[in-house]
Amino acid sequence: MTTYTFPQGFLWGAAASGIQTEGTKNKIHDSIWDTWHRDNPERFFKEIGPAKVCETYDRYQEDVQLMKQVGFNSFRTSIQWSRLIKDLETGEPCQDAVAFYTAYFEEMIANGITPMVNLYHFDMPAVLQEQYGGFESKHVIGLFVKYAETAFKSFGHLIKHWITFNEPIVPVEGGYLYDFHYPCKKDGKLAVQVGFNITVAHAKAVLAFREMACEGHIGTVLNLTPSYTRDDREEDKQAAHYADLLFNRSFLDPMVLNYYPEELCQILKHHDLMPEVAAEEMAAIESAKVDFLGVNYYVPRRVKAREAEYDLSYFTPEYYFENYINPTGRFNPYRDNNEILPTAIYDIAQNIKDNYGNLPWFLAEIGIAMDEASEGEAQEDGVIDDSFRTSLMKEHLVQLHRAIDDGANCFGVHQWTFIDNWSWTNSFKRRYGFFRLDLETGQRIPKRHGQWFKSLAQSNSFTAD
Repeated sequence: MTTYTFPQGFLWGAAASGIQTEGTKNKIHDSIWDTWHRDNPERFFKEIGPAKVCETYDRYQEDVQLMKQVGFNSFRTSIQWSRLIKDLETGEPCQDAVAFYTAYFEEMIANGITPMVNLYHFDMPAVLQEQYGGFESKHVIGLFVKYAETAFKSFGHLIKHWITFNEPIVPVEGGYLYDFHYPCKKDGKLAVQVGFNITVAHAKAVLAFREMACEGHIGTVLNLTPSYTRDDREEDKQAAHYADLLFNRSFLDPMVLNYYPEELCQILKHHDLMPEVAAEEMAAIESAKVDFLGVNYYVPRRVKAREAEYDLSYFTPEYYFENYINPTGRFNPYRDNNEILPTAIYDIAQNIKDNYGNLPWFLAEIGIAMDEASEGEAQEDGVIDDSFRTSLMKEHLVQLHRAIDDGANCFGVHQWTFIDNWSWTNSFKRRYGFFRLDLETGQRIPKRHGQWFKSLAQSNSFTAD
């Protein structure tokens, strides 16, 4: 057995979001998820929408005690734009929301848990989507900045780790390319415009944070998915290069290096996809330096050179490659047979170290999915046995430790998620939590993995073969 010890002060905890945990009680505005579920419940697993969650709004004190129970010293969640802001045009806050978030964050801090707060987790206020097109609109960039300023002003005395966007590429992919998020459009040019506008909104929120002389640090969270090839043939390597450029570097480079890759711009020009860009927007992107990066990782991307003719009527990144299933890979039988590749963590760390200035970063999400049936019922001691999750987490943490030993500037790990939470159109199809949520009673049922995690967090180390 080998003992793996992490740097002093390492952050251990979980990640969640406001919309997936808080519930809709006393919320001022609907989000796009509220209205989409209301209009098209059949798009959601078992027709369960965001009103059926773990009710953090009412149970945050109880839940903070559960965080302590599994050893958290930190926790990432998000503020809901549709909850905090009363007047979406002026940024005037709702006082009930200010009181709730203040109490929630203070409760964490009083119990030794550092809150890390994200401003946007896919939850556009519905009226802004319907009236302006959400981030299709330049006007909504300004409204987002007003929202960010209100959040900084309201909670800056409590929050020292701010995040602008969680996985900003997902609303682009889901809402404008692949039809798994609202507004369910398929339009490559509009997708590029939305992606650019989100990057501008991020940059201007970072600059507002600086101009307000806020204490603490600000960054972003990106889902970085390394692209691996079928084999060593050159055309496959080129396919992986395009996949990385379009899926990873399209946000990583402008948000961390403060410029867009020239090759990406040439691709967009070639396909007539260039967004509307103002000089002051580019100036904002070029000057908005982040303090840290969050990285979400679940599965690798496997690609090969395109062999079949591209047959979509609009542009997607797959114009330049085909996805590929590794015939010799390991797969999670509990999550749609997604590939398990712990060494990808090491590759991500090396990329940040070698190509992005070894910026301070943390593993902002890593999740091991199981469905409720595979986790089984609670055992005699009242705890659910999810040891499959623990064994896989160890493998990933071994690779992270190896990366840190080789100079990676990683400062923490947050697992997705704390309590099994509602997850977009999948609702509760997949379970990730340290605690199971009983959908009928709201009971939080502990899992064996949480007991192991407590030992990990308290000792800052673990042992593995």
